[in-house]
Amino acid sequence: MYDEPYLETCCRSALHRLVLCASLGRPATEKDLPCLRRLAGMGFACTRADGRYEVTATGLARHDSEILGRTPSPA
Repeated sequence: MYDEPYLETCCRSALHRLVLCASLGRPATEKDLPCLRRLAGMGFACTRADGRYEVTATGLARHDSEILGRTPSPA
């Protein structure tokens, strides 16, 4: 059963852009701010002290599975 929260297409794109920004972070002034806020609310992103968004470990795992199509490796 699929029990992960659904990501709209725009939020999947925002998550991908967030991963591409890496440690630079994504500024809160971008047009995808509503998606960044949604991602943060789901635990896939967080806001840094400088106001930029960066991806969390949970967000990276979701990006790998949903956007890259990778299956998680067994622990």
